[in-house]
Amino acid sequence: MSGLDYYNELGVDKSATKDEIKKAYRKLALKYHPDKTKNDKEAEEKFKKVSEAYAVLSDEEKRKQYDTYGADAFSQQYSSEDIFRNFDFGNIFKEFGFGSSQGRGFHSSFNLNDLFGGGFSSSGQNRVRRNVKGQDLETEIQVSVYEAVNGTQKTISLNRSGTPEQLSVKIPKGFVTGKKIRLRGKGGSSQYGGQPGDLYIKSQIVSDNKFSANGNDVIVNEEISLSDSLLGSSIEITTPDGSKINLKVPPCTKHRSRFRIPAKGIPFMGQSKKGDLFVQLNVNLPAKLTEKQKKLINQLAETGI
Repeated sequence: MSGLDYYNELGVDKSATKDEIKKAYRKLALKYHPDKTKNDKEAEEKFKKVSEAYAVLSDEEKRKQYDTYGADAFSQQYSSEDIFRNFDFGNIFKEFGFGSSQGRGFHSSFNLNDLFGGGFSSSGQNRVRRNVKGQDLETEIQVSVYEAVNGTQKTISLNRSGTPEQLSVKIPKGFVTGKKIRLRGKGGSSQYGGQPGDLYIKSQIVSDNKFSANGNDVIVNEEISLSDSLLGSSIEITTPDGSKINLKVPPCTKHRSRFRIPAKGIPFMGQSKKGDLFVQLNVNLPAKLTEKQKKLINQLAETGI
């Protein structure tokens, strides 16, 4: 159930409180619960969707991730198992008033394995799946603008379950600040004997003396002389992908003027689209004037410049 609009599924606003979300889920869960709808596949699917929505929006951290990165990105980062980890159906449905005296979380005519495809404990007291995978881990790495444009290979150091480990990671083009990549099975080990968790690697682009980034756009700083800024010129720009571009500087260009070069920035990850390159021209004023330069400047001053 990737890319669900969880707020829409529950019929609540994005500003809804925990109590409002809980109230909305209770109403829908009672309406679409499999013991009430009896083999109605559409109702069963709706029940699964609202349960997934509640599992995410009732969890403060998952809700924050969902609100920050959006439905599609969230579904790529969180599997169904991740979403329902520590989600105690037994206690929830007991609180709602349609749990089972047998402690199954559903009535005896239906169980969690039937609904979600296996893996849940039959005991309502057990909050985790059998063979639940280990904890997901997250680490942040610094990426230069050049690396974000061209892609690269990096080695990162981890300490997993007390054991130091070095991992070689392929950094894709477009790995801008805030983007994540997932390494399956490289997270924490499972205390229940299941699969290890996943490792999420988050990007932080760092600026250098030449390039900085704003999303997928790149800013490059170039210096020009005062005479070039006044009279105009042509300068050669080296782009982050290593190509050369001649930029025409028009006469009377002001200090810190910016010129846009389309599609010469950072690629969008997994797409052919690219950001833009913005060339910022900084007028380099001399620290000291020679006598000849002073004389010439004075002559220019007499003309009103």
